Amino acid sequence: MVPVAGLGLAACSAPGGDGASASSPTAPVDLGAESEVAKGGAKLYREHNVVVSRDDSGALKAYSTICTHAGCPINKLQGTTLICPCHGSQFDAMTGKVVQSPATVPLTELSVQTKDGKIVAGPAA
Repeated sequence: MVPVAGLGLAACSAPGGDGASASSPTAPVDLGAESEVAKGGAKLYREHNVVVSRDDSGALKAYSTICTHAGCPINKLQGTTLICPCHGSQFDAMTGKVVQSPATVPLTELSVQTKDGKIVAGPAA
């Protein structure tokens, strides 16, 4: 029988992570073309730990994708639902609200705007 000590730590670490702490942007970041986010949809920008959504009226919202439960970077977007790989928390990418625990706190909202046809997101002012 193979010992399984240490599995708890591995389960709390971000898959494929390098052990460095993940964080959301500390300054505005250019995420790409505004056309990449369709009305009623969302796009996950893993490299910046940001999700951007666009409601049916065309308004953009942005949220940090650092899970509020254990600080893991969320790496999966299914439709408009963000799924944390560490403990399975799920969030609505349109509102930032928790849709499945163990997380109980919504995602942190970021400021977002379009500039020269590109989406720019960063910490809320």
